[in-house]
Amino acid sequence: MPEGHTLHRLARSIDTAFAGTTPLVASPQGRFVEGAALLDGTVLERAWAHGKLLFVDFEQDRSLYVHLGLIGKWFVQPVAPEDAELGPAVAGEVRLRIADERHVADLRGPMACQLVDPLEVARLVARQGPDPLQQGQDSDAAYRKISASGRTIAELLMDQTVLAGVGNIYRCEVLWRHRVQPLKPGRSIKRVTWQLIWDDLVALMPWGVRTGAIITLDDVLEDTVAAFARGETPEVPREFAVYQRTGMPCLRCGSTVRTKVVAGRNLFWCGGCQRRT
Repeated sequence: MPEGHTLHRLARSIDTAFAGTTPLVASPQGRFVEGAALLDGTVLERAWAHGKLLFVDFEQDRSLYVHLGLIGKWFVQPVAPEDAELGPAVAGEVRLRIADERHVADLRGPMACQLVDPLEVARLVARQGPDPLQQGQDSDAAYRKISASGRTIAELLMDQTVLAGVGNIYRCEVLWRHRVQPLKPGRSIKRVTWQLIWDDLVALMPWGVRTGAIITLDDVLEDTVAAFARGETPEVPREFAVYQRTGMPCLRCGSTVRTKVVAGRNLFWCGGCQRRT
């Protein structure tokens, strides 16, 4: 399932391509025909995300709510000049198409694709925890749930009602970065430790939006920042401290990286240096 930075990046792409225009909206697959008909030819005002939820707001207080789930894909692509009049041919099972003469965005396989009103948008967002990629979020709201829970901190970080947008890679890596024992109950996590985790996510995740890659190693981040400062668009290596490094030495202390299924996903951590609570 895509992590929150992917949804924010996608929202930015949709916004750049279609905001302020009246694009074609259709459901080639036929499973969203009525909703698409209501949006077709109306002004697309903006696209935005909260955690793993994506919203596309249209005029008349209509919003498209999309949750990609495990297999959903949505790409925004430029339209080739020869396809500008009729649009590119539909390939595969396309639940929703948003298109104009310059761009096309085909949605395939989402868990949710619904037309909702402002009240439902507010309800959906209210069910989520604070999003590190959103301005003005209340990190204390997440800590109140964490500090009252007997579930492990590793499980709580994956609970979207506690913290929105964090997936397995960020979970594993940010716990390693702050030496947190991932199997400790949430109620044992000190407030200062939680603040370190939150502030780190606030700093790291925007680089995921900007580059499309998850960056959690300081040297990779430094190289990426320097490349952007030079006006370059770097290729970010897929390198992590503990994620998918079972049995390998920890980059910090040399101890063996361990793994265990927690909240339905493989958790990776170092048993040597991750002892903080």
